Amino acid sequence: MTEDAGVIVAALTPRGKKGDLDFGAAFEMIDFLCASRVRGIALFTATGEYPAYTVDERTRLVYLAAKRSRVPVFAGVGAISLDDSVTLAREAQHAGAAGVFLPPPHFFPYSQEELHEFYLQFAAQIRADSKIWIANTPAVTSPIAEETALSLLATGRFAGIEDPGADAELYAAMPVAYLTSDDASLVRARKSGARGVVSPAACAVPELLVALDCALSKSDEAATVRRDAQLREFLAWAGEFPHPLLMKTAAGLRGMKPGAPTIPLSAARQRRLDEFRRWFEGWLPSMKQ
Repeated sequence: MTEDAGVIVAALTPRGKKGDLDFGAAFEMIDFLCASRVRGIALFTATGEYPAYTVDERTRLVYLAAKRSRVPVFAGVGAISLDDSVTLAREAQHAGAAGVFLPPPHFFPYSQEELHEFYLQFAAQIRADSKIWIANTPAVTSPIAEETALSLLATGRFAGIEDPGADAELYAAMPVAYLTSDDASLVRARKSGARGVVSPAACAVPELLVALDCALSKSDEAATVRRDAQLREFLAWAGEFPHPLLMKTAAGLRGMKPGAPTIPLSAARQRRLDEFRRWFEGWLPSMKQ
């Protein structure tokens, strides 16, 4: 039986006015998330826009975050090359990170054979006691096929897989954990055996994700239905905007400083975002109840 991971936040990476990493805002965000009783914080996942930051910036924040956080810190180690991913993972281990999430290399498409070899070579260069999570991020990198994932997990070198679409029952017979990365499918995934969620929405509404996961663990169907409905109300807005703009906007309305959007918005999209702001401010008190 693998340990239950609960709600791990796929954290935003706050930007300064010049687009650089805002360490002070990152520390405030970590304090806020820890106070919300999440079970872990994952830095530099896709939600954290990891390609926008240097290896040095990423290494430094993981090191400082691991010392500041009251919950385990995980490091996303996605990069364009195997060497950079290995460097990031080794530095994360040195910093005391609880584990690393490794997506396929970004930018170029890769075959399943190449992805398989990439993961095996990565694992061969990392300490045997390291917790390496395969991160399937098909929206932004080459997708990892089910057969590839199962073959890699069967080697015993990986702690588990994070996937937005896989069925937890698929991995039930293996000594690994499945984490869903799709907030919308959290209830279904947890009921079918997922050991936790790596949640982008928890950046903005961590207490809602924690309450929903708690209701699921207690088999409280009424609370599960109510909290899931609230989450879906929030997520209904997400598809209208480039990820992770909605999470940044909501986090900003809660007093965090995620920084400006990375791309400009059209006038129509900006008006719609203003509508979301008004909706969120009215919806938030009911979510907290």
